[in-house]
Amino acid sequence: MQNLSAPPILLASASRYRQGLIDRFLDEYEILSPQIDESPEKDEEPSNLAYRLARAKAEAVSRKNREALIIGADQLAVLGDRVLGKPGNHRAAVEQLMAASGKKMDFLTAVCILDSVTCGRYQHMDITTVRFRHFDRRLAEAYLRHDKPYDCAGSFKIEGAGFVL
Repeated sequence: MQNLSAPPILLASASRYRQGLIDRFLDEYEILSPQIDESPEKDEEPSNLAYRLARAKAEAVSRKNREALIIGADQLAVLGDRVLGKPGNHRAAVEQLMAASGKKMDFLTAVCILDSVTCGRYQHMDITTVRFRHFDRRLAEAYLRHDKPYDCAGSFKIEGAGFVL
């Protein structure tokens, strides 16, 4: 049962994965898709980019929704000095995975929670390092056919069959 004196909780995300995660913890919340430019700024460090995008998503939703608790988040995949986005298609996903074979990739997950009632802000980042074994294109293709992570940064989902990589 929702506390009637508590502000509504808004998830500033279009990600079905983020929604699935929030579903595990909250019974009542609203999903609002923020419309922001996710392009990196010139020479922006990946951690700064992740923080900025999480904050920008929360702030975009907060401008139109007063008296709410707003959760914004973003995840980046970093391979060496390259930020890998969502591949969008099979060919790009194969390229990303083959570049990761035998290497480590950092996943930066930033969250920003805004309380528009108190103007409070909480930010946090977790960094998860995944070490990929050496694998061939055949295994990458099989993984992609199974998980279809075309909407995931770095073409990888640990919650699926990603453990085989």
